[in-house]
Amino acid sequence: MSAGARAAVTGKYASLVAASVVTLLPLVVVFMAAFKTEAESQNGGPLKPPHDWFNLHNFQIAFTQGHMLRAFGNTAFILVFAVSGTVLIGSMTAYAIDRYRFRLRRLTIGLFLLAALVPGVTTQVATFQIINSFGIFDTRWAPIALYTGTDIVSIMIFLQFMRSIPISLDEAARIDGASPVRIYFQVILPLLKPAIATVVIVKGVVIYNDFYTPFLYMPSPDLGVISTSLYYFKGPYGAHWEIICAGAVLVIIPTLVVFLFLQRFIYNGFTRGAMK
Repeated sequence: MSAGARAAVTGKYASLVAASVVTLLPLVVVFMAAFKTEAESQNGGPLKPPHDWFNLHNFQIAFTQGHMLRAFGNTAFILVFAVSGTVLIGSMTAYAIDRYRFRLRRLTIGLFLLAALVPGVTTQVATFQIINSFGIFDTRWAPIALYTGTDIVSIMIFLQFMRSIPISLDEAARIDGASPVRIYFQVILPLLKPAIATVVIVKGVVIYNDFYTPFLYMPSPDLGVISTSLYYFKGPYGAHWEIICAGAVLVIIPTLVVFLFLQRFIYNGFTRGAMK
């Protein structure tokens, strides 16, 4: 192997190691801080390991005083309805755009792409007024409506998969007397399972980690989700970082487990969508 090739290989692995350190170091700091006492958290460095690795006091406080069980319930409720609505609306939209030719079709696709470029914070005043006028402010239906109606990425994923389904299947079903609705539910939707798995995972992680939307539209303490429950331990003059880190570990575990079991759907879904 030449000197240039060895340098290239060394640089490749060095960049991978550096990226791994940058990615894993914050997680290691959070994990160690979750087992520290308040004195260790305030006086010790972030990379100093805790004295007792079996100290579960922080997890107990985070789970009970942070009302994590109720937060998990609210999060699960929002996830089920928001993800289901995203799959239904996104796949229907992709079906209409790909299978039908109408006058403003290209303009519609362009508007979808344009909407993806507009920062959400610039439209929050108008969005808040709309949600409030519907009477769903400070309810779990507010974030469900927002998550369901503002997902351009899911539409694009479904659209890429939709283009790989032969139109001859639609024509054969139409000859047999199937209506467009029946074609969608009995022919198209079953063939979109890889895209549905990808959208469910990606959208679920986004909703699970979102803090801004639940914090703004569900200010009631009884409607807290897992992302806002940790805010309970942040005060105006300081924060209990050891308890916040323990709560963060409790929040990370479910997503980590789901990702480890379903990561092949994420990679395969994006790869197949890109190839098609």
